[in-house]
Amino acid sequence: MPETRMSEIGGETANIVESSTAAESNQPQRYSPAEIEPKWQAVWDADKTLYAADAHDSGKPKYYCLEMLPYPSGALHIGHVRNYAIGDALARHMWMRGYNVLHPMGWDAFGLPAENAALKNGVPPREWTLSNIAAMRKQMQRMGYGYDWSTEVTTCLPDYYRWNQWFFLKMFEKGLAYRKKSKVNWCPECCTVLANEQVIGGRCWRHEDTVVELRDLTQWFLRITKYADELLDGLDKLEGWPEKVRTMQRNWIGRSEGAHVDFAVADGDAKITVFTTRVDTIFGATSVQLAPEHAVSKAFALEDDALRVQIEELLEQQKVARESDALGAIEKHGVFTGRFAVNPFNGERVPIWVANYILADYGTGAIMSVPAHDERDFEFAQKYGLPLRRVIAPAGGRKDQNQNTGILRSAQDDDSIVVGELPYLAEDEAVLIDSGEWTGENCLEAQEKMAAFAKAKGFGTPTVTYRLKDWGVSRQRYWGTPIPMVYCDKCSPEEPLPVAESELPILLPEQVDITQTNGSPLGRIPEFVNAKCPKCGGAARRETDTMDTFVDSSWYFYRYADAKNSNAPFDTDKANYWFPIDQYIGGVEHAILHLIYSRFWTKVMRDLGLVKNDEPAARLFTQGMVIKDGAKMSKSKGNVVSPDDMISRYGADATRMYALFAAPPDRDLEWQEEGVAGISRFLSKVYRLTTKFSSVARAKGSNAAPKDQALLRRLHQTIAKVTHDFDGRWHFNTSISSIMILVNEITANEAAMDAGEFSPGAVAEVFRSLILLLAPFAPFFAAEMWEELGGEGVVFRTQWPLVNEELAREDEAEIPVQVNGKLVTVVKVPADSDEAAVKAAALADPKVIARIEGKTIVKVIVVPGKLVNLVVK
Repeated sequence: MPETRMSEIGGETANIVESSTAAESNQPQRYSPAEIEPKWQAVWDADKTLYAADAHDSGKPKYYCLEMLPYPSGALHIGHVRNYAIGDALARHMWMRGYNVLHPMGWDAFGLPAENAALKNGVPPREWTLSNIAAMRKQMQRMGYGYDWSTEVTTCLPDYYRWNQWFFLKMFEKGLAYRKKSKVNWCPECCTVLANEQVIGGRCWRHEDTVVELRDLTQWFLRITKYADELLDGLDKLEGWPEKVRTMQRNWIGRSEGAHVDFAVADGDAKITVFTTRVDTIFGATSVQLAPEHAVSKAFALEDDALRVQIEELLEQQKVARESDALGAIEKHGVFTGRFAVNPFNGERVPIWVANYILADYGTGAIMSVPAHDERDFEFAQKYGLPLRRVIAPAGGRKDQNQNTGILRSAQDDDSIVVGELPYLAEDEAVLIDSGEWTGENCLEAQEKMAAFAKAKGFGTPTVTYRLKDWGVSRQRYWGTPIPMVYCDKCSPEEPLPVAESELPILLPEQVDITQTNGSPLGRIPEFVNAKCPKCGGAARRETDTMDTFVDSSWYFYRYADAKNSNAPFDTDKANYWFPIDQYIGGVEHAILHLIYSRFWTKVMRDLGLVKNDEPAARLFTQGMVIKDGAKMSKSKGNVVSPDDMISRYGADATRMYALFAAPPDRDLEWQEEGVAGISRFLSKVYRLTTKFSSVARAKGSNAAPKDQALLRRLHQTIAKVTHDFDGRWHFNTSISSIMILVNEITANEAAMDAGEFSPGAVAEVFRSLILLLAPFAPFFAAEMWEELGGEGVVFRTQWPLVNEELAREDEAEIPVQVNGKLVTVVKVPADSDEAAVKAAALADPKVIARIEGKTIVKVIVVPGKLVNLVVK
């Protein structure tokens, strides 16, 4: 029989029943996630509207919470768990705050790994991919993530990639999609082209050990450079994005204002166009330097076998530096071509060199070398004894032997040049010297005037250049979106033709012999290649390249707003309601890949009239990595921890809660299984306390008891802390630790609760609020405990606890007291004490009196609510 004890609680009588057996309480005797979690997952799976967003006219404020969609590799690891746990906690919290929340999930399902799996295992990419999606979706559901699966997007299915093709046609129509022959990045491992953004340190973004080659191929490009200025300027408005990401994008866009200037090749018809941001220094140019692959370099090499060999050596040095990721620190080598170029500003002949540090695909592949005013040029000039000429001096300065007189001198031979003073790089507070009619001009003003002069004379023009290049989207692989273009020798032998929109989707064949040689596998399928010309109706050939998979992820989040639309990518009204995304969550490694592409795509859609917003996401959060055994957790490192293993031992709630507790979300997390076990023990403690006092918490009555105040104060301080963390920097680790402190205080008062020294109302408020605070972090556990407490409705659709600011305020404050900066004691004063009262309490403390006896108080510094410091002699 259960033990029944009658206790006086706050003047009221209540029955407190403590069950001694699990059978009498309807609860497991101990916390058992293996029983609790499947029970609630079944309940949630049965309610298809549980995580669905409300209609647009719900009257609630909207909140679009999104984590970056994963590639369906077949299994989640703890790195995924952490990312999705952050977003899920936020989504659940916003539901509890009364928001209309969109929290979707999908799959970035095209791409190379599926083809590699097909080659290795003989499984068609579609079958492999969809099987992996099913397995990962099951894992996500078992983790308890609150996704609206009715909005699921799978990018490899025709109902999605049809709209990739539709967007491509629209961009082609607007001149944003075009085809040209160019030098492209080729990964020999992937056997396909890579965009510039997919080359990291000279290596493939997927294969860290594979050096990327340069090849000349005809490819499809998207004109992202048309939006370069807008992409750059828009970064200033993205105040909710990490500064690190914005800086990375600024640097990648790489806007430079300057001028193109043509140097004619002496005794010939060729010209060399250089780009310079410092046209004001052009009178100091003492050579022109070319990349080994520059057209003029090649032309000179054809005329001189010895020079050709030397240029090939420079090109090989470039290649070696690229392979070792050392292009930025390459040892500079060069060769004089024996030819000269003419400086158009002064008619002077300057030698033409070929140098290994000049890149053919950067700028124009040629520079004017001004060693007196450029560190890189100065280093090269020192090595090869090239002359220097100083043409910039401090405003108001004098020309002496260390500021040069304008005469050509050798960096090696001129003793009058003090190396420490050169190169001189000043610009704002500097003027031109020995620069013809511009001598004495301020550098910045001269730049504008000299660029205009070059334009007027026909040998140059003011120019803005960008590091950002147009996005190459052609891929010579099978598993991707077919490009909806055809080629007709009769109608358009030179230019491709777009297919009619009514033909979309151009379906990807399913039975394909996949190889990584001789171009795209699609080119070997007559049923795919053979098509009708949309213009003449005759025979035509389909494009056999497929689209870069970053096309898929550049707009997927818009499809979530209207995932089942078969007539358009999405409904404009729905997109305009949900966008921009309120909070986007993902890795910083996507800063100049997905994140810059998605910004470009949004601006294109805006210009097509599909959306009103300029940017896809108002706020971006980049989570830290999960580290194990000293390295980032990844399959390639062999240090992956499966969430399935953690769930079987400790449950999903303990696993995801530890991922949030072990480190601030923006920091790297060192995975320790012992930590998951610790969270499991904590949940067991909460389970025991909640089940023990659930009958008290269910009881009626609100009369206060003497001990209520202190515990309720701790409760409301905890509510304030957790709420602040959600509203601010997401220090979920401290949120969870503050909840643990609250539970410790409950445990410390357990005997008093047993003795009836707390009112039922206070007990109910403490336990109900405790479970609501845990709901975003441990939803299965919270649902079980909410039911135990008799809570109505779904726990994570229940109103978030409100802070009673008055109740949360401490009655007393502890103020450290220092003497000459050293801590002496801590005094307690009423929380609302003014400066005089705090000072008086400090001076009256016996330890302070003893420390300052016989000394003179020079100054008393009171920092309200913080400390008192006595300065004594």
